[in-house]
Order: sequence, then structure tokens, then C-alpha cells
Amino acid sequence: MNSENHEQIEDHLQEDKGKSPFIYIISLFMVLLMLLWIIPYYSVRLDPEPKNIPSKEDILPEKIDFVERNNTIFATNQFIKLIDPNDPLIKQTASKVASQSCDSGKVCQAKAIFYFVRDNFKYVSDPRTEYIESAREVLATGGADCDGMAVLLANLQEAIGIETRFVFIPGHVYVQIKLEDALKKYKTQDGWINLDPTCSHCEFGEIPYQNIESRKTYV
Repeated sequence: MNSENHEQIEDHLQEDKGKSPFIYIISLFMVLLMLLWIIPYYSVRLDPEPKNIPSKEDILPEKIDFVERNNTIFATNQFIKLIDPNDPLIKQTASKVASQSCDSGKVCQAKAIFYFVRDNFKYVSDPRTEYIESAREVLATGGADCDGMAVLLANLQEAIGIETRFVFIPGHVYVQIKLEDALKKYKTQDGWINLDPTCSHCEFGEIPYQNIESRKTYV
């Protein structure tokens, strides 16, 4: 190898050495840009949030008919009798909330229905003689105690095809839903998601701290 060729090779090596750090920096920058784009994209897809949750005045008729019942002390297993997701008013209400709040997806729709009930209906204590409001009755009156609020929420969730169950703790009842597509952070150890519509500061999947360790009965 003559000296001229040797010098040319050394020149190329020096050029490569000079370019390599710059190339690595550009490559790393491009990878970071892709990650910044991909992570929020998939986060939104996996954990969508509802938008523009309607008020009850926006979607409910001015007059709602419901069947008046005598005050009755219900056994916990009788709550199931108050689930009627095929009631046209229940179905229409759930569909309107879901469609106006979300583009698609059960996770977003389940959140929207929870926030709709939590934010639009007021907690009203029952008299000593327990009275369990139907979902229609809560829609008509705009308020209920924990029993009525749980019944309304369960009906609306069931109306969009989401499995529900009632959770009874001393002096209180709330709802759990089964939603496989939801993130693990929302789920209890057995895979259900807590929803307490009487807790104004509770987000999707949360219940008041003091209720976490309470003795629970599921229906």
C-alpha cells in the first residue's frame, strides 16, 4: 500500500470519527421523538377519558313516569329485582351519555356513565323506614340515598352491556363493574372495578379510604 492510499484511508477514518457522535445524537433524538409520540397515543387508546359529559337536563325528558311503591325494607338479594336495563328510558339515557361523551370504547363509556350519575344526582338520606328507589324514580327526582344511586348506576352500566354487582358494607352500598379492557390500576384483586356515585371526590375505580377494609357482601 503506497503512502497516498494510506493517507486517504486515514482521512476517511477521521471523517467517520468526526461524524459518528453527531449521527448518534440525531438517531437518539429521533428515537425519543417516536417514543414521545407513541406513548401518549397508546395511553389514550388504553385509558380513554370522556369529554363533555351531559347534564341530566340535556338528555332527560321533562316528565318521567314511574311506579310508586310502598316503603319496603329490601333484603340485599332483592336489589337484583330493580335491575331492568331494557327499560326504554334507561337504555336511551345510557346510550345518550355514552355517545355524547365518547367516540367509542367500553372503558370511556363506563367512565362517562359513572361521572354522569356522580355529578348530576344529589345524595338524599332516607327515613328510618328504608325505601329503595327505582332507577326511573332517581332519574325523575334527581336524587336518592346510596341505595337508589347504586340502583341507577347499575342499570345504566348494564344498559351498555357491562356486568355489574352490588357491594354491601355496614350502612352503605355501592357498585362494581367487570371490564376486561380497563387498566389494572382500576381493578380490585378479583378483577372488579369500584364505583361509588355518592362519593363526590372519588374517581373511576375509587371508594372512600375508610370503606376499603370494611366487611363486604356481594350481590
